[in-house]
Amino acid sequence: MKTLLIEHIRCPLHRYTFSVRQIREWVEQQCEGRVLNLFAGRTKLAVDELRNDLDTTMPADQHLDALAFLREWRGAAFRTILLDPPYAYRKSMELYRGIVCSPFRQLKDAIPACLEPGGIVITFGYHSVVMGRARGFQLEKLAVFSHGGAIHDTLATVERYTPPGIPAVMQNQTILFPLTANYAGERKN
Repeated sequence: MKTLLIEHIRCPLHRYTFSVRQIREWVEQQCEGRVLNLFAGRTKLAVDELRNDLDTTMPADQHLDALAFLREWRGAAFRTILLDPPYAYRKSMELYRGIVCSPFRQLKDAIPACLEPGGIVITFGYHSVVMGRARGFQLEKLAVFSHGGAIHDTLATVERYTPPGIPAVMQNQTILFPLTANYAGERKN
């Protein structure tokens, strides 16, 4: 049986998740290689990130709906993908001025095409929404960010992408793959 690492971190809550120092530092430590931040918000991370945010007032490289970004991406696959969408319909409407964000299930289905084998997805939310085994992911870590009082905890999961081509004996191990040096090149499917 695989061991799951669970971390508990006390920190304040903020509408922009990564603006909280404890969360930002935790996520920066988890990231590997080239990072796609699909719902980037205001906070730039100290990682090699490509930033996407639907809100055109946010400092981002792209301003596309997250699902459209994933479906249209033709560059090299990413080593890490960050998913920090609005956690509820109300937050989606508030943060994106009435525009509803992409359906989460469709986002999860589109992610493997943009992620390197052996890469990771880090997902944030009020509950532990995971990519799942059916999509070829293995849960490695769960972080609970407690904000105190009657405020929902923020949960983060780290999952490793282990697509079918990886031998079964390696499915329950942390797998390290060499990073490609050319991020601008075409991705091979």
